[in-house]
Amino acid sequence: MADDNPDKKNSKKVKKAPAKKAEAKASGKKAAAKKDAPKKAKAAKGESKKAAKKDGEKKSAPKASKSAKKEPAKKAAPKAKPAPIVVRASSRYVRVAPRKARLVADQVRGLQIDRARALLQFSPRGAAQDIGKLIESAAANAENNHDLVSDEMRVAEITVDEGPTLRRFRPRALGRATPINKRTSHIAVALSPEEEI
Repeated sequence: MADDNPDKKNSKKVKKAPAKKAEAKASGKKAAAKKDAPKKAKAAKGESKKAAKKDGEKKSAPKASKSAKKEPAKKAAPKAKPAPIVVRASSRYVRVAPRKARLVADQVRGLQIDRARALLQFSPRGAAQDIGKLIESAAANAENNHDLVSDEMRVAEITVDEGPTLRRFRPRALGRATPINKRTSHIAVALSPEEEI
């Protein structure tokens, strides 16, 4: 009986060993297959991208030819009219607040130059004098630089931008000081012939 038991144990061991080896081989094959799967997927993606690029090139080539056909049609479009003559003049660092100068600028914007001169001459606002001088300068530029008649011009554009502020202080009661802001303006005028506006 003692002899039978060791034989049975050995036979069991022999039978179990090949089974374990087979399992180990199978698991190794699965691991190798898992490792190779991403590589195969990447290769398949690379091939699909190459095919897509080729298809894209084939599709883009006809588009290029269509756009080439359309270009002559664009060239055949009628040409736009030449830009109107614009005569400019500007005055910078004018000692008037931009808010006050804009009130006068809004009145003369779009007026014929004779009407603008009359309005500015009789305006009670202080900024009217500075804007009047600027319009006269632009009219002189039109006559001397562009050979235009100044009486046939209009105020096409007039803009008033804020310049630097001069900061001053005034003494007040009990030794205090209060600030005073002396604002400046940058004024620009553009005249153009009446027909062009």
